[in-house]
Amino acid sequence: MNAKSSLFAELRRRNVLRAGVLYIGAVWAFGQGLSQFSPAIGLPDWATRWFLIAAVIGFPFWIAFAWFYEFTPQGLKRESEIAPDDSIAHSTGRKLDRAIIAVLALAVVLLLTNTFVWRKGAGLSATANDAAAVAAKIPAKSIAVLPLTNESGDPKQQYFSDGLSEDLITALSQFAGLKVIGRNSSFQFRDTREDSASIGVKLGVAHLLEGSVRHAGDAVRVSAELINVADGSTLWSQHYDRPYQDLFVLQDDITKAVSIALKAKLLPGDGAVIQSDRPPSGNLDAYTAYLQGKFHDANNTQADDRKAIDFYNDAIRLDPRYADAYAGLSHVWTSHAAQFLSGADMKQAYANARAAAGTALSLDPNSASAHLARAYLLQSADFDWTAADAEFRRALQIAPENGGAKFMWGVLLATLGKPAPAVRLTQEALSRDPLHAGWYGWLAQYLLPLGRFDEAEAAIRRAIALQPRAVGQYETLTTIEVQRGDANAALRAAQQEPPGIWRDVALAMALQIGTDRAAADAALKTLIDKQAGNGPYQIAEVYALRKDPGKMFEWLDRAWANRDPGISSLLFDPFLLRYKDDPRFAAFCGKVGLPAPSAVTVPSAQSAKPSLLSATSIGK
Repeated sequence: MNAKSSLFAELRRRNVLRAGVLYIGAVWAFGQGLSQFSPAIGLPDWATRWFLIAAVIGFPFWIAFAWFYEFTPQGLKRESEIAPDDSIAHSTGRKLDRAIIAVLALAVVLLLTNTFVWRKGAGLSATANDAAAVAAKIPAKSIAVLPLTNESGDPKQQYFSDGLSEDLITALSQFAGLKVIGRNSSFQFRDTREDSASIGVKLGVAHLLEGSVRHAGDAVRVSAELINVADGSTLWSQHYDRPYQDLFVLQDDITKAVSIALKAKLLPGDGAVIQSDRPPSGNLDAYTAYLQGKFHDANNTQADDRKAIDFYNDAIRLDPRYADAYAGLSHVWTSHAAQFLSGADMKQAYANARAAAGTALSLDPNSASAHLARAYLLQSADFDWTAADAEFRRALQIAPENGGAKFMWGVLLATLGKPAPAVRLTQEALSRDPLHAGWYGWLAQYLLPLGRFDEAEAAIRRAIALQPRAVGQYETLTTIEVQRGDANAALRAAQQEPPGIWRDVALAMALQIGTDRAAADAALKTLIDKQAGNGPYQIAEVYALRKDPGKMFEWLDRAWANRDPGISSLLFDPFLLRYKDDPRFAAFCGKVGLPAPSAVTVPSAQSAKPSLLSATSIGK
């Protein structure tokens, strides 16, 4: 027998190996228990670490002890003092085996407890901690005005309760350091059954203003309540019964009470000007007509646009110096022309919008709404990017907390080939209107040319979750997958787009990167046959994907002749920017008033979703 075998046999005879296993098992079990229970018994974090260090140091001493000593019925004795016939090492070994099994079983139980009990509890605690972390980030001075309930019993009075709610949003936005959620997001909780805490988290606010309105004849009854979303407590509440002619005083009383409760102060100077949508004459009939115009304008349909135009004109007839009514009229004419008109009708609508915006600014140069209306017109109809940029800057100087102005300026900056600041402005706008689906769609567009595909996908999926039936959302997702080069995913996304121009565009784009050339050709032919008048810019994009720059520039010229709003996407659309070094590209940019493509930096093989027809409703 060699020396190694002899040593191993002696280790086994003296139960040294069993003692080593028992020691390791005991350390493991004790360490498991120590790590789990130390928080409960108040042990410091270093206790477990030092226990393990001590266990490692003690291991060789334990092994030496097992080598030199043996347990006997007479107690602990040195192994050299025990005659071979008196040794009970074999019996001791069986006892050690049972001890090892018991210790390992205990360690396994502790391990399973840690995995399935403590960690589950830790997960719940983490969830609670996450919720607490979200709540901690919500500024104390933040509020959402939920749509006041129309209790008049007449659905036609909805415009009045909505108008009063919007007036409160506008009025509260004048206070420095007070985060006020925009109409689009807060109005999504009309008639909601959600509790205040849930709404507060979704909107990112610490307070909710809610209540009801009853307008009957010459009387107005308003009930308002300021809620602390953290615990659902009421910070302030009041019931008002006033004559209708005291409506403006009533609005001021509510605003003042809420601002006092939140300890908010009016905006400082630095160019900011208090904004109000009330007629300068105080004519309540003009104000009522204006509220009805806003109500229909927000619905964004062809029929509602016509009604909005009529109501705005009524407001102007009743008060010819009503600047905000002129601004509203300009906005709806621009939107209506861009979305629903063409040819001579479109030109006349833009002329109407131009006249209304000019009048609004002449009546009130400090009206943010008037500057935004003119900027929207310059951007949508005239493609005068420089003048539009100046108007957006002035609007934000006057009303620095206007989320809509930030969003619209972001659209313009992206148009000028600056997607990074467009992302920042859109994110700022979303902080004030966090449930605005359309803005998430635009955010996705700006993220793509920056190479941030995953963020872009997250943004468009957020938009889809908020408005599953909205058109254009899956076309955006198609564009993302096209840029990733995933033909199958692009086609799946395109097939989920509702029928219409967006679906035709999405299918044509998706099929261009697939292997079925006949299907790609057929999809392009369908797009041209059905959408040549409405979508020449998008047809140009498809030709860019087909690597046919001649046809691409031909359709871009048609898009310019038609004043296709898609042209505003030229400098953040890498489908087309693949040809930015072509002399024809620089010439086209010069023709439409955009910067030279050499000034634009976009990562290769990346894209933003092209601006399609819905781009014309950015002011909504």
